[in-house]
Amino acid sequence: MEGQRSGASRRSVLGLMGAVPVVAAGAAMAGPASAEPARRARVPKEMRPGGEYDRYAAKQAAADEFSGTILVAYDGEPVLERAYGMADKDRSIRNRTDTLFYLASIGKSFTATALLQLVQRGKVDLKEKLGTYLDGFPAKVAGTVTVHQLLTHTSGVGRSPIRTGPPDPEELAWDSVEEVWEGTLKIIRAQDLRFTPGTDWQYSNDGFTVLGAIVAAASGQDYYEYVREHVFDPAGMERTGFYTRPEVLASDDIAHSYATDRKTGELVDFTRSEMFPFVGLPAGGSFSTARELLKFVTALREDGRLLKRSFAELATSGKEPDVAPDDQPDPRLQCTHYGYGFATSIFNFQRIYGHTGGGSGVGNSYNVYPELDCVSVVLGNYDSSHSRPLVRVERRLVTR
Repeated sequence: MEGQRSGASRRSVLGLMGAVPVVAAGAAMAGPASAEPARRARVPKEMRPGGEYDRYAAKQAAADEFSGTILVAYDGEPVLERAYGMADKDRSIRNRTDTLFYLASIGKSFTATALLQLVQRGKVDLKEKLGTYLDGFPAKVAGTVTVHQLLTHTSGVGRSPIRTGPPDPEELAWDSVEEVWEGTLKIIRAQDLRFTPGTDWQYSNDGFTVLGAIVAAASGQDYYEYVREHVFDPAGMERTGFYTRPEVLASDDIAHSYATDRKTGELVDFTRSEMFPFVGLPAGGSFSTARELLKFVTALREDGRLLKRSFAELATSGKEPDVAPDDQPDPRLQCTHYGYGFATSIFNFQRIYGHTGGGSGVGNSYNVYPELDCVSVVLGNYDSSHSRPLVRVERRLVTR
């Protein structure tokens, strides 16, 4: 597969997002600086091929408790890379290290990066109201919600991220990029605020879809085109993109998502379900590989390649305490916050930033350990409960 296959990157959806003329605005102040490694990183034996992490991942895969790819890199170079399980069980296609996986919420890091590029250019102001950039929202939303609040999940915009029951029949019928965008923004505009902006923290996928619309309005480009031109291409992410459901089903290098049926406990191919989205949105829905996520992280850490260093540090530094429940809290996790499209924490006295991506048959995580010059990626095509143990072991071993 070469390049971007999806027509999503070439279709203009700006008009569907209700864009209005953009008011030029000032940039925000940068957050605290993070220490950059001063010398070549030491690679722990536990993270090398044949080490404890490698053996644990193989054990999980052998028990069919994990399917996907793992990658560990030091100094920007992979030192461990493995693939396990099946990408498409019906066609007996195995996962490979270059298999594309549905990223889900990891895509929020791409949207936030795109948005902050526009802040750097004075096209967007973090403290400005939503209504400055988009129309069609109720006055109490347009005139109170700020860009900062959308980025930090403190806006109160949109539906609950925990949605029970099947999607609305109208959503299931969407089979074009335009219908997905127009229909989703119509639903978001009709929602009441879940809380007074700035008074609470509740994860909001819809809030990041609105941010994608702001990217389109402020740049004058289709969201997909902007992210391709200004995020994926500069980072060298040649195969990362927003593929449509027909493209995914026709491909032999994109992993299908296998969800656990709650009634039977069996794995079902969610990608073939009518509930699998036609195309991804700014909150998540792009496809990528572990290697290309490493390229994204590498580009983000290079001053000016994606963002000025001050803005990269702003994005990856904590803004709001992450109050999402943890079913197995680790006492070594000393704090966890949400930044601008990046989650950040201190684990065993080491700062970590990155993001997770979960859903039906999706269990992803990428973690950057800046002081250790380590990046670890886990991309799984089983539910996140299958990949979470790998991430816990990874954090423990990297920070030991």
